[in-house]
Formats: sequence, structure tokens, C-alpha cells
Amino acid sequence: MKKEMSAVYPGSFDPPTNGHLDIIARSSYLFPEIIVAVTDNVNKKHIFSLQERINLLQKSIKHLNNVSVLSFSGLLASYLNEIQSFILIRGLRAISDFEYEFQMALMNRKLNRKIETVFLIPDQAYTFLSSSMVKEIAMLGGDTADFVPECVEKDLKERVLSLSKDKYDK
Repeated sequence: MKKEMSAVYPGSFDPPTNGHLDIIARSSYLFPEIIVAVTDNVNKKHIFSLQERINLLQKSIKHLNNVSVLSFSGLLASYLNEIQSFILIRGLRAISDFEYEFQMALMNRKLNRKIETVFLIPDQAYTFLSSSMVKEIAMLGGDTADFVPECVEKDLKERVLSLSKDKYDK
């Protein structure tokens, strides 16, 4: 008898993109439970707070009954051990992603032999898409409607305006 397994899709999701949502939806058909694990990556400059990113993801995935959004901090391998879930979902947009993701998968397995990484390829429409690019487009006044869910686009526009205002007020 197969044990029902949850899978974890970790990331900073700043902001959540349609590419992220595509991977989440694809994962939700493969596993009985998906945990979208949001973290503050100290190596990235975030435009949204951790709680804002969680809220945006929750709004964006409310139609997926087997997906939950949680936060974690620290080492991913430790978090997986804590929640007793050992399947990682990672998206591969291009060959350039593969080398980094492959190294991370091997490191996670070294840290915990139970961890398995499943790589999913997003819809072709999202293979070029990254949160960094979306932030840059928004900061430069471009239209992000094709790249993020509607609720994210609205909050992203407001955030960029407030950041621009803060910049000029100083």
C-alpha cells in the first residue's frame, strides 16, 4: 500500500508569479498535499514582507483545495524533517536553472537521505519568467499583468508607487 505523501514547494515568492502558480497547480495533481513553504532569503532584497507574500499566495491558490501556504526559516532540510515531508518540488525554466537546482538537490540529499527532489517544467509561456524580472519591470513602470495574478499585480503597483514616493521624499 502506498503511503500518501505531501510535497513541499519552497521559495521566497517575491512576488508570486504565474510561473510559480503553474508549478503549484501541476504539483497539486501529482501529490495529495502541497505545502508552499515561503522563506525570507537573506540573499535577496524583498519588495514584500513575509506575511504579505503568504497572503498573496493564499489569495492566488484558494481554488486548489490540497495546497496550503506556510512559512519557515533556517535550513530547508531541517524544516522538512520537522514536518516529516521529504519530497521537494522545484521548477526548471531553462537549462541555466538545472545546474543550480541539481547542486541544491544533491546538497539537500546529503543533509537528509530521505529528501527527494522532483523537477517540474512550467508551461512554455512561463519559461522566461522570474520574480526578479517582474520586480524590475514594475519598478521601471512596465505592465506586469501577463506575469502575475491580478491580486499580485494590484499590490505590486501600489508597492512600487510607495517605494518611488519614499525615494523622492528623502
